[in-house]
Amino acid sequence: MKNERALVVGGGGVAGIAWATGVLAGLADAGLDVTDADALFGTSAGSVVAAQLTSGVEPPALFGAQVDPALQQKELTPRAGALVEAFEFAAKVDAEVTDPVQRLRRMGEMALAAETVTEAARRAVIEARLPSHRWPERNLSVIAVHAVRGETRIFDRSSGVGLVDAVTASCAIPGVWPAATVGDDRYIDGGVRSLTNLDLAAGYARTLVIAPMPDPVLDADAASIAERGGLIEVITPDDAALAAFGTDPLSPASRTPAGHAGFGQGRAAAQEIAALWTMA
Repeated sequence: MKNERALVVGGGGVAGIAWATGVLAGLADAGLDVTDADALFGTSAGSVVAAQLTSGVEPPALFGAQVDPALQQKELTPRAGALVEAFEFAAKVDAEVTDPVQRLRRMGEMALAAETVTEAARRAVIEARLPSHRWPERNLSVIAVHAVRGETRIFDRSSGVGLVDAVTASCAIPGVWPAATVGDDRYIDGGVRSLTNLDLAAGYARTLVIAPMPDPVLDADAASIAERGGLIEVITPDDAALAAFGTDPLSPASRTPAGHAGFGQGRAAAQEIAALWTMA
């Protein structure tokens, strides 16, 4: 069935990319390939993982590129304290604003005013992360937010936007990385709306969520899907993985330990996930 199985991968920085890739590789190592999902939804770091999965490169190779220092790509280092300031600003906005669109507009305003690396430098990092720069024939959705209007944008192969630009937009953490220019518009990280955006994947019979970071609306979104008859499993970092993430999920040094922690979780969860994924 076209709308049978969905794979949702959420945001979590470079540590989250490594951990989620490790989870997928661990599942595969245990004999369960979930990359054959009918649809993939990626937000922020999850958009990188989802795009990599649909590139034709197998999970073991993607895993190796995360945990082997000789294969790891070069990453940019944001301004010291930028991520902490971004979280603090988001908390302040949450306390002051109840309208969700206005909240996203406020985050966009902050992003557009922030001093960051150049857009070109940031885009080059995303480009290097992706084995393929072409949209797959698969059903891949990448989520970002319009920096001015606060509107949710779901990029896919029919959107007329290149894959690298879509992923760059989805990964544009306000205040940390520059808002991404797509055509005449600017976009920010899809994680400011929701770290998983699970609600956008409603309608699938079975859904697997890989969530590197806590998403305040995840439980409610999962419950809503379950109430409508959908089956859902969620994998989040265990204590060992959280320790591997360290205090800075954007630190390139987190990749190797986070990836290995994810691999162990994936292997351990394989039997439970298989009950969802392979059911007749």
